[in-house]
Amino acid sequence: MIMNENLPQSNPIPLSVLDLAPIVEGSNAGQSFQNSVELARHAEKLGFKRFWLAEHHNMTGIASSATSVVIGHIAGATTTIRVGSGGIMLPNHAPLVIAEQFGTLETLYPGRIDLGLGRAPGSDQLTAAALRRDRSSGGEHFPQQLAELRSYFHPDGTTKVRAVPGEGLNIPIWLLGSSGFSAKLSAELGLPFAFASHFSPDYTLPALELYRRQFKPSDALHQPYAMIGVNVIAAESDEEAEFLATSLQQQFLNLIRGNPGKMKPPVEDIDSLWSPYEKQIVQQQLRYTVTGSGETVKAKLQQILAETNADELIVNTSVYNHQARLRSFEILAEVWNK
Repeated sequence: MIMNENLPQSNPIPLSVLDLAPIVEGSNAGQSFQNSVELARHAEKLGFKRFWLAEHHNMTGIASSATSVVIGHIAGATTTIRVGSGGIMLPNHAPLVIAEQFGTLETLYPGRIDLGLGRAPGSDQLTAAALRRDRSSGGEHFPQQLAELRSYFHPDGTTKVRAVPGEGLNIPIWLLGSSGFSAKLSAELGLPFAFASHFSPDYTLPALELYRRQFKPSDALHQPYAMIGVNVIAAESDEEAEFLATSLQQQFLNLIRGNPGKMKPPVEDIDSLWSPYEKQIVQQQLRYTVTGSGETVKAKLQQILAETNADELIVNTSVYNHQARLRSFEILAEVWNK
């Protein structure tokens, strides 16, 4: 069955939302989930195509560890926008469990669920070990785990283990990556591919080139379809957007220092917080970050599209103030559809 919803579309290309369910300083996971619902409803009204949540563990600033549960919560609070994972870290789970979970989601919300899969642990190695009963299960076994998962959705009639719900459902499967591994596997299997440019920009162009060059048409997809992640912070002025972006910069600064935590409020002088070396590292990791007024953001995104020829952009907006975050998506939608 061809996934028509994933075929290339006319310009402007679709925009989607990547929600990391951030927990900001002074708040908690409950408020984070309320904010995610409000953002999803907002994005749906604005015409964004999908709303994806990502699996992370042992991170006090991210609330979406039980990703399938949160996807169900968001899907139940919306009516038309596609909801899915960006992604489920498959080595952390038994493939049968993911087939059953997403089979349940697709049964409850038919035609609206995406299953994006990654092979990283989504956390540190100690937490990865705590998640996996079989310590030998890691990213190197991802192709076999993926094949097992897909077999539950479309069995060949020989297996005695069945995913109910799940069996026979046409749930779009995406592979996510920040290197060439998933690009190559996506191409080989004829699946859509999403690249994590928003935090790993260096290999974006080589991975996209590899995916397109080696792509083999499949029952899932006739042509390659590539989505890239971009950090976008839009505001009424370039100066305000740059101020709001200092929360994202602090997040990455704390990550490279090995001290992740809740999202911090923006600061007037980010240079007082980092060394020149740290600044260089953060700016390099955030190269696919677009900040500014609406017109500035649109121009910068068009430059990224000219460089990558992406079929879709998935937008992460890490802003401390929830209303400013909602406004950022509103400004983006306004200028994108002009």
